[in-house]
Amino acid sequence: MHDGAIIITGNKIKAARCVLPVTDNAELPAHYGMRHRAALGISEQSDALAIVVSEETGGIAVARDGELRANLTAEELEKILSRELQ
Repeated sequence: MHDGAIIITGNKIKAARCVLPVTDNAELPAHYGMRHRAALGISEQSDALAIVVSEETGGIAVARDGELRANLTAEELEKILSRELQ
């Protein structure tokens, strides 16, 4: 399951290896790859909270409502997940 997204709903995996729509945002810096572009794209088109882990750096990012927060620590991700999944 290296490629594609995993969709989780209600604490259950609903689908794996999903292809997500990529953003058309031309202002997204070029150093962001397809994972980040797909996370941003699905967050623009749905109410999804998308979590991205960079294969290259291990860096964590979260996309929500068409906005991407990058360079998060594990603690920051935990706070976001706690707040969003209440």
